[in-house]
Amino acid sequence: MDTPFLILAIVIFLALAFDFINGFHDTANAIAMSVSTRALKPRTAILLAASMNFLGAITFTGVAKTIGGSIADPATLDNGIEIVIATLIAAIIWNLATWWFGIPSSSSHALIGALAGAVFVGAGSDSVNWNGFLDIVKALIFSPLIAFVVGYIIMMVLKWTLGRRSPHTVNKGFRSMQIFTAALQSFAHGTNDAQKAMGIMTFALIAAGRWDSLEPPLWVKLSAATAIALGTSVGGWKIIKTLGTKIFKIQPINGFAADVSSASVIFTATLLHLPISTTHAATSSILGVGAAKRFREVKWGMAGRIIVAWFITIPVVALLAGLMYKLLF
Repeated sequence: MDTPFLILAIVIFLALAFDFINGFHDTANAIAMSVSTRALKPRTAILLAASMNFLGAITFTGVAKTIGGSIADPATLDNGIEIVIATLIAAIIWNLATWWFGIPSSSSHALIGALAGAVFVGAGSDSVNWNGFLDIVKALIFSPLIAFVVGYIIMMVLKWTLGRRSPHTVNKGFRSMQIFTAALQSFAHGTNDAQKAMGIMTFALIAAGRWDSLEPPLWVKLSAATAIALGTSVGGWKIIKTLGTKIFKIQPINGFAADVSSASVIFTATLLHLPISTTHAATSSILGVGAAKRFREVKWGMAGRIIVAWFITIPVVALLAGLMYKLLF
């Protein structure tokens, strides 16, 4: 086996490891609501999420193309493989650290910030496509705000239309509907998050001169879809607990509203080829629903802790990726 091929194999391994970690890190996005309201048993919810994640991952490639070509042009980088290695190591370290502490931070922020930081240090500021990078950052910033507003509006509409009905009857009906929304949320998650690993693998293949298109090869699609599905099947119980119990007391109608809100925002971003944070969309939807239900019941201290993680992820991981590049290469 020649050395360049071995190095490329290491990159693919790291990308799939990131994808796997992304799966169990972000499982909570899809199933926290249905698990916390007992609409689904935990193991059933995770298997549903894994299956729909895989299906969503192999359906679209627009986000992968954005990741593969919007932050930097891999075909012009002489050290593109080294840049990708530093990117993935930094993103994996951040994901594992935030998972360990149960903080629903963004795998998307981690990967995008790390790639920009590694390109900046490894190839210079001129190699970073700042317009493409800023377009992605705008989507990452505005999508949680949109998800909050959508969650608030959907919950207010449900309150106005169903406010006079028995809470027990309403929640019983929505508990059943949560099975559908959990599947929808998992599918949407796959259409956006798995694309990021596909994009970074395609970036590496182009940089190594072994591929010439931003459209990922079939084996990249299948391997990324499989990795995120396997990661999802492991489950991220700490973050599930944070989203499902530590923001406010969630009932089935609230879980339904939050899932529909975040899934619609994620899927819209996928259709626009924009990589957004499924974690941020899910969390913001929950906050919006909670604010509509009863503002004072939302544990805004926990929300503040999550928001801090949102803001620091890109700069911290960018610095970490730059440091990784310096240390390794």
